[in-house]
Parts: sequence; C-alpha cells; structure tokens
Amino acid sequence: MKNKKIDAIIFDLDGTLWNTVDSCLKVTHLVKEEHKDITRDVTKEQIESAMGKTSEEIVNIYYGYLPKEKGEKYAVEAFNKNVENLLKNGGTLYPNTKETIINLSKKYKLYIVSNCVDGYIESFLNTSGLKDYFNDYESYGRTLLNKGENIKLVIERNNLKNPIYVGDTKGDLEGAKIAGIPFVYAAYGFGNVESFDYKIDDISELLDL
Repeated sequence: MKNKKIDAIIFDLDGTLWNTVDSCLKVTHLVKEEHKDITRDVTKEQIESAMGKTSEEIVNIYYGYLPKEKGEKYAVEAFNKNVENLLKNGGTLYPNTKETIINLSKKYKLYIVSNCVDGYIESFLNTSGLKDYFNDYESYGRTLLNKGENIKLVIERNNLKNPIYVGDTKGDLEGAKIAGIPFVYAAYGFGNVESFDYKIDDISELLDL
C-alpha cells in the first residue's frame, strides 16, 4: 500500500473520529422513561456493540424483545434525540483527531462514510470544527445502501483514484473490500478486526502513511 500514491482518505465515524456512547446512553434512557413497555435499559456494552451497524441491526440490539414495529419506533425516537443532542453538544473526539485531520487535509482529500442516520455526520461536522476539511460524505440514512456501496458512491462522484478507508469494525473491513480499496484498521475503536492492510493505534499515525 505504501508504494501506491494515496490521493484520498475515507473515514468511518464512530470509533474512528469520535465516540458518542455517552450521548447514546442518555437518549435511550430518556426514551425508556417515556414508554412503559420499554422494560430494559440499553447498556453501554450494547451501544458499543451497535457502533457501525445499520439502523435495522441497532433496533434488534436495543429493542429486540419488543414487537418489531414498536422497536423500530422507539429506535427512531432515540436516533432523532441523539442527533439533536449531538448537534448541540457534540461527541468526544479521539485524541489527536483535530490536528491530524487538519494536517492530512493539506496532502489528501478527506471524506466520511458511515452507517448512521441522516443528520449524524452533519452533527459531527458542525460541532467538531472540522467541517471545512472534509470534501464530501455519505451515510446509510441518506441512501439506504450498505457501507461498501456508499464508499463506491463517494469514490465515483469525486473521481478518486487511490483512496483508502479507515475504520474500526469488521463491517468497515467488509465495506472496504466491497469497494475494492485498502483498509486501515483503527485499533483504538470499538471493533476487533484481524484482517487489514495497515493498523493504527492512534489517528496521528496516518500522518506517516
């Protein structure tokens, strides 16, 4: 990979650029307080295991014990409350993220592709101070496509030649494979990935690619 001239870096969001577990915990507790048939707290472990998954998968993790329609309804409430909260308060950027993104943008075009709801990437861009450093983004919430197809969309509409994808889960690895591009494993995130082209323990290590 080092021998190919990288022209762009596409990032996953949760577990790669920021952590929003505290916000997710807060909003799922709020939703539980509003509905008596939600009898179980959504745990921190469940939220961490849901990171990077599609909304359908998250419904099952959060509310799989409820009838499907109710689970979907409550999950949408939680997703919307989460976006509202993040637009106001933001999430927690991983160490060295801000300065690394600013420095990478001087050399590469930067993008985000995430399996999140519409509005979620926007909440990151608007609260992180990094909006001006990303050229484009795509999400499951906007297209209803899997991560690999969304990566391909970003590659095609921006005419990228040799991009890489940086993420922290097996779903990110699969997305990169579908798109046919190298995968950089962010080992500091939520996932446990054994197959990758390159591994980083801190986002700043991307500066040495």
